Amino acid sequence: MDFIIQNILNALQWGSFYALIALGYTLVYGVLRLINFAHGDIFMVGAYIAFFLASTMLGPSIGLSPSMTFVLAVPLTMALTACVGVTLERIAYRPLRRKGAHRLYVVITALMCGLILEYGNLAVLGASRLKFPDLIEKSVWSFGDVTMTNLKVIVIVAAVAVFIFLNFIVTKTKIGMAMRGISYDKFAIPLMGIPIDSIIVFTFILGSGFAGLAGLLFAMSYPILEPFMGMIIGWKAFIAAVVGGIGDIRGAFYGGFLLGFIEVGVVTVFPSTYRDLFAFSILLLILWMKPTGLFGMPQSTKI
Repeated sequence: MDFIIQNILNALQWGSFYALIALGYTLVYGVLRLINFAHGDIFMVGAYIAFFLASTMLGPSIGLSPSMTFVLAVPLTMALTACVGVTLERIAYRPLRRKGAHRLYVVITALMCGLILEYGNLAVLGASRLKFPDLIEKSVWSFGDVTMTNLKVIVIVAAVAVFIFLNFIVTKTKIGMAMRGISYDKFAIPLMGIPIDSIIVFTFILGSGFAGLAGLLFAMSYPILEPFMGMIIGWKAFIAAVVGGIGDIRGAFYGGFLLGFIEVGVVTVFPSTYRDLFAFSILLLILWMKPTGLFGMPQSTKI
């Protein structure tokens, strides 16, 4: 029983990372019907922003304590990462949207933006890995053979809190109603006096900001940074969002945790080299049985 509980806790932690990133994918897709393939690399940029912020605040010029550095790094990382996401929307996606470009060109642009972030990081900082500083004193709680750390609790609580916050924004606020309206009919929304560009910017602020939060928490949990760290986890989070039903907040959240549980479950039975093979095979089987995802609904295209 202790072995099962320990693996559940590990799955909750990994699922939290996937869920935080998948929520950004599903927010942008839900509003723009755009798959922002650069989102995984925005997660990577967020981790690097957190690294430089933490290193600066812990350095001799400022000299803050690690706990105070953590408190300040969270909002600053989210804000600066949100700026990166908004910049991508402004210089890459908005011109194509205003020219009525086909979705294929927008997807290709998103892929190129991700590659620019990866190889721009590689060109500026080099290929050497960076060690993320310790921001909180690690506490380990033991319950029999089950161990739990304070950092693992922070990651899981953060994912749940973000989900509750986003669900409230999308379902209970006027701006959330506007976001849902744009996804339904983006041509009628401007006729109602709603600034569509402002709503889209707000969507990128939310998605990119929480990707930055995921990057900070991931760097604290696994404190080695490298330029391509966002590629694989970004693709996995995207697949989790699709399995959950991309465009649906609940789908992204539960899809991320589903992928986390599948991966940890596979590793407990088979060698770790089989993790991705079995995990994606199971997810493919789910999509084969329900192509719209667990919470997705069939949608028709207006002509």
